[in-house]
Amino acid sequence: MSDSKIGSFSQELAAATERAGTSVVAVGARPRLPSSGIHWRKGVVVTAHHTVRREDDIHVLAPGGKRVVAKLAGRDPGTDLAILKLESEDGLAVPQFADATGVKLAHFVLALGRSRGGSLVASAGIIGGLGGEWRTWRGGRVDQSIRLDLALYPGFSGGPLVNVEGKVVGVNTNGLGRGRAITVPVSTVNRTVDELLEKGHIARPYLGLAMQPVAIPESLRGKVKSSATSGLMVLHVEPSGPADKAGIVLGDVIVELQGKAALDTDNIQELLASAKIGDSISAGVLRAGTLLQIRVSLGERPARQ
Repeated sequence: MSDSKIGSFSQELAAATERAGTSVVAVGARPRLPSSGIHWRKGVVVTAHHTVRREDDIHVLAPGGKRVVAKLAGRDPGTDLAILKLESEDGLAVPQFADATGVKLAHFVLALGRSRGGSLVASAGIIGGLGGEWRTWRGGRVDQSIRLDLALYPGFSGGPLVNVEGKVVGVNTNGLGRGRAITVPVSTVNRTVDELLEKGHIARPYLGLAMQPVAIPESLRGKVKSSATSGLMVLHVEPSGPADKAGIVLGDVIVELQGKAALDTDNIQELLASAKIGDSISAGVLRAGTLLQIRVSLGERPARQ
């Protein structure tokens, strides 16, 4: 690339940063290190859930150094998103957004953040990996897998991923990829913000059980239609939870769910990911050497779980 093209590209990046930067804030919601956030809608800031360590005495630092009081309006550990409502949005712009489905592997992108002192900061790199819809390790549904090949420095989580046109593609976080930088796309953020503003949490079905994988004795395997060699032993039953109401007790071994082998907790997560609150599911349960068929009506997971 010629010097003139490099210079022109550098100017484009500077312009993109300036354009998107008017919506980027620093979020003071944990000791010592602030995180970043985006003025997503008028009076509403989106940030990373894992960086919000307190629910009171939260503030954001807007462009120009203005300190604004904020209130936690909702959070979703599943997508690592939290939303804050501002007392005032003076001087804050709402960014332009880009559909993340238009992002391609190796596209050049910018991660933006705002420092403790209020300075806009940036990190540059490329889209390192792309995929379809996926489930996070905390049970959230993300519309698209976007992995970043750039440095997401401390304090950058909650800030935007920006394309070379200065449009926001999504929210960056280190909290879902086990330390790896990923982006939650705009479509997922919008869906989550809508529900959090309405309810304060994301409604997800649950069983109300704590379980661990165990081997099924050979003498009992013939009783299981799926021919599973392992199941999930119930270690805890939440009082008045869905499983408790259905009659599942401590020590039961769940071997089948909806006719499929319940080999590990991932199987449970997959089932719950596609289920709805109120759905009735069948569970094959080994109890004292006898296979029982129990139906469980899925309840709504309490907001703090």
